[in-house]
Amino acid sequence: MYFAYMVRCNDNSLYSGYTKGDSPRKRVDAHNGGAASKYTRTRLPVKLVYYEEFESKSEAMKRECAFKKLNKAQKEKLVEAFETSD
Repeated sequence: MYFAYMVRCNDNSLYSGYTKGDSPRKRVDAHNGGAASKYTRTRLPVKLVYYEEFESKSEAMKRECAFKKLNKAQKEKLVEAFETSD
C-alpha cells in the first residue's frame, strides 16, 4: 500500500507527501517526531487531514504532485470533503 496525504501544520499551512505502509498515521508520527521533513519540523505538531490509498508508488507520487499544484483553497475543499466523509 502507498498513500498520498496532507497534514495541517501548527501555522495552518498544508504539507503534502506520500508514504509506503499500512497507514499514513505512522508517517505523521514521524513528522511529529521531527524525523520526516524539514518543512514540518519547524511547524510542529502536524495533524493528518487527508489521505488517499494507492496500489503503486508511482500513483501515490503522481497524486502528491497534483496536491502540490493545487492552491490553498482547492486543498481546503479536499480536506473539508474528507472530514465530512468520516
